[in-house]
Amino acid sequence: MTQLRILKKRPGFVLDVDFPLHEGVTAVYGPPGAGKTLLLDTVAGFVAPDAGRILLGDAILFDADTGVNLPPRLRNCAYVGSEDALFPHLTIRKNLIFAARRYTRLERHRRVAEMMERFQLIDKPLRDLAPNDRLRTEIARALVPEPRLLLLDERSIDEQLIRQVRDAFRASILMVTSDLDLACTVADELLLLESGKIVQRGAPTAVLEHPASIQIARLVGIPNILEASIAELDPGRNTSRLDFSGFSLGAPYIPGHFKGDRVWVAIRADDLRVYPSAAPAPPNSVSARLVKTSNRARGLRMEFEGSIFADVPRADFERQRDNQTWWVEFPVGSIRVL
Repeated sequence: MTQLRILKKRPGFVLDVDFPLHEGVTAVYGPPGAGKTLLLDTVAGFVAPDAGRILLGDAILFDADTGVNLPPRLRNCAYVGSEDALFPHLTIRKNLIFAARRYTRLERHRRVAEMMERFQLIDKPLRDLAPNDRLRTEIARALVPEPRLLLLDERSIDEQLIRQVRDAFRASILMVTSDLDLACTVADELLLLESGKIVQRGAPTAVLEHPASIQIARLVGIPNILEASIAELDPGRNTSRLDFSGFSLGAPYIPGHFKGDRVWVAIRADDLRVYPSAAPAPPNSVSARLVKTSNRARGLRMEFEGSIFADVPRADFERQRDNQTWWVEFPVGSIRVL
């Protein structure tokens, strides 16, 4: 079992985490300055914690109580940092051979050939490589010595590359990412880090579907965070009714609450549906005036009065862009009470 219990103090900042690391991919997500890179640096051995214990399987990498602090070269951890660390004067193959230098000649060439095949690498000078090829080369070099833990800092890693890594590497991967979609696709566990502390962790879909607080909802990019009072509760029908400022909505039953309680509600922008005002009013909807639009990576974000946000395909909006008043539908299943 791998266990990371780390306390590291810096001026104006404290990293204080304690969590197990299982086989598979653990994605670390958080805002700039949350301590993500510092976490990787302490595990790799580049920074010594002030207190705690880092256990990798049956090997103690760091233990403040007993004074154990293995140097990076003895930790059996591979670290692909945020900046390119390849040797620029060596070819792809020679970069990989350097990582396998402790093996016999025959084993060294076997391991290098296997990694070049797995990551579709062709030996050539580094100056001829595209950025994605350089990243694949760096990851292949990191895996040649068969480490027990792979640390990946913020890089342009896509789903295909992570799947290649998982095929070649059957141990633990601790990955820093700013891409929640990627985390949902490839990670077994999502760890949310803010101000040096873990604020929530679990299966990625569970964390994103059920943020534990307003702050976490904002951290994972949920823009619709609205205050409401509970107007009705019906456990038999598994329903409730919420009164917001100026409108009411049906919602799932809210256990542990009473009629009249004030609650916060989070709704993802891509869960809302919009219709032009000329269309019949859909169920569980409100009439809202469009304030502005903004481009998103995969569509368009519509902002309505009352700080209501909906993400829609750009083509759908363009067909009706002259419309100013819209029906905004809140599907009952999309309403999450924090």
